[in-house]
Formats: sequence, structure tokens, C-alpha cells
Amino acid sequence: MSYTVSSVTKSENNKIYARQIAFVAAFILPTAKFLEAPSLLAKYAAGDLLLPTLLHFLLQAGILTALLIAASLSRSTISERISYAFGGFARIFYVLYAIYFLFSAILPLLDLEKFVYAAFFDTAPTTFGFALFFIVSAFLCCKDKNAIGRSADLCLFLFLIPFLALMVMSVSESDLTGLFPLFGEKFGDTMSAFTRTSPHFSDAVLLFPLIANLRYKKGDGAKILTGYGFGALFTLAFLAIFFGVYSSIAPREHYAFSKIAQYFPALSVVGRIDLIFIYLLTVVLIFYTCLPLQYTTHLLQKTFGIESKMIIAAVLNFGLYLFVLFCNKYYNSFYRVISGKLPFVFWLIADMLPLFCLLLPKNTQPPNAKTAVSSPRKKELQHVSKSRS
Repeated sequence: MSYTVSSVTKSENNKIYARQIAFVAAFILPTAKFLEAPSLLAKYAAGDLLLPTLLHFLLQAGILTALLIAASLSRSTISERISYAFGGFARIFYVLYAIYFLFSAILPLLDLEKFVYAAFFDTAPTTFGFALFFIVSAFLCCKDKNAIGRSADLCLFLFLIPFLALMVMSVSESDLTGLFPLFGEKFGDTMSAFTRTSPHFSDAVLLFPLIANLRYKKGDGAKILTGYGFGALFTLAFLAIFFGVYSSIAPREHYAFSKIAQYFPALSVVGRIDLIFIYLLTVVLIFYTCLPLQYTTHLLQKTFGIESKMIIAAVLNFGLYLFVLFCNKYYNSFYRVISGKLPFVFWLIADMLPLFCLLLPKNTQPPNAKTAVSSPRKKELQHVSKSRS
């Protein structure tokens, strides 16, 4: 996974830091799991919904650890090592992941569109109401990867404050006894929930392009894994309280984070102040939904050597806008195909393929590079020695 860098100065300006990757893992990735995943997990696993979620996080943490080990094995970045190992054939790798990220954006886009229309419009929305998202997305797609890091820094506050507020407002109305006993459902139901929600939990691959461009330093791995651990804890806590609030009717409660605090007693007096926190979390959700589209834009630019990202971003987002406009009514069909028939796509490309980074060469310099660099200096010293004699 590589981005074109034309100079040392540009490379320095486009740095991504371990802290920012940790913030992506802690504050951006969990937000997408607060929409449809809770109702789906409750539908398939009922009170055991935390078990398939925990299995997902353990799997993704293992893949993330492997990627960080691969990054730590060399002073060169993973993207530099991929380019060195495969040369011109690395473009196949870039195209494959560009297609994957575009494919993986389908459900988040349709989820976001349905959520925005359901939560923010009291009357029937206009046909072009969702077009604003694609303008924002096209703008973000034109930015370099440091824009992702800056968004992650911003989401420290955009996520943490509203998340904690919604949890505090919801916990008093939550009955956690519905989560017990553990393993109360059939094992087959737990595994069905695990399989059906795979598209919502393929996290490591969303950090892959960032880690691939990280010049690893000691302690970076601990920071990123800690961030991912916090993201997992946030998600598990949210799911527990959500199921505690809704229990047996949880499978019918879509767009969970917009509803979780609606029974807070003070709302009947002061009004829907929870909407303020929902709006803030929606901003984070927009950053999440744009993330695979940003990756797709950068990878297509790298593959085809296009000078400006603007053309790619414009074509990509206009095409996706038309897709959402005309295909949103087929959401259920898309979900059944992607989650029911194509989980292996996520397991293979998102989970298994990144593990091959462990096999990449550690050195990106030819064996005789050191000699070649030092030989002019050696000749200069020999010349000085002869002059003195």
C-alpha cells in the first residue's frame, strides 16, 4: 500500500504518526459499529451478542499485531518493501486493494444514507439531500494521508465526549441481566452472528494503508494496539448497554446510537439534548465512511500514475452518488449477498492477505548498494594518500 511522494519535503509533510493511527482505531473505527451491527448481533446471537463481537476483536487484534511486527522488522516502510519486492507487479496489489476498499464502502454508504434520512429529516427528504456527503468525501479524497491523521486527532473530542454522554444517559435505563447466562444461546447462532457481521468488523485492513506508510519506531506498536483495545472496549460497553435497554426488541432497533439514550428521564423536561451528541458522532461516522474512499483514490493514483487526485475523486464520488441514489432501495439484497454469500472476501483480502507482509524482505537496498555509495569516497581518500606520498 503506497502513496506517491515526489520529494523529501513532501514526505515529511505527509507523515502519519503512531498516535494518529491509535486514534483512528480508538475513536473512528468503533462508530460504524453503532449503527446496524447491534441490531444484527442481537438478531442472530440474542443475549450472547458480546461473544461474536469479542471473537471479531481477537481475530482483528491478531492480524493487527502481525502487521505491526512486519512494520517493526525493517527501517523501511511496508509500502517501500512491497514496491521493492514486486517492482512493477506491485500495481496488481494496489488495484486489488482499491477494488476491495471500494467494495467494502457499499454497506457503510447505504447505512449512512438510510440513517441520515431517518434521524435528521422530520419530513420526506429531497432526492438530492445526501449529495452533500459526496462533496465532503471528494474534498477529503483529494487530501494526502496526513489529513486522516488530523481527522483522527479531531475525533478524540468529537467521539469521546458524546459517547460518554450517551452512555451516562443510557445506563440508568439498562438492565444487564439479559446478557446472562453467558453461552446461553446455541453455538451455531453465535457463529452465524460472527459470519453475518464480518463486513462490520474488518478493522485491521482499514489501518493497513496507514501502518504500511508508518516508519516504525520503538513503542509504536504498543500505542496502536492500546488504541485498538480502547475501541474494542467502547464497542463492547455500547453493545451491553444497548441490549440492556432494548432486550428482546433489540433486533428491531436500527441505528442504535441515535436511540440508545431516548428513554433518559430528563429528556422529557429539557428536550432531546441527546441529538447534540448524535450529531457529533455523525461527523465521526462521516470520517469513517470516507476512509475507504480516500484509500481507493490514493491507490488508483499510484496505480495509474495520475498527477492529480481531483479527477479520480470527482469521478469516484459522482459514480457512488449515482449508485446510492438508484440502488438504496435494494439495500436488503446487497446486505444478504455481502454478509451471507461473500464473507470469504473479507476473510481472504482483509484478514489473510495482509499476513504475507511478514514475508517481505527487510532490506530495500541492493546488496552492493553500500559499496557503491562508499566507493567514490574511497577513491577520494586514495587520491589524497597518493598526493601526500
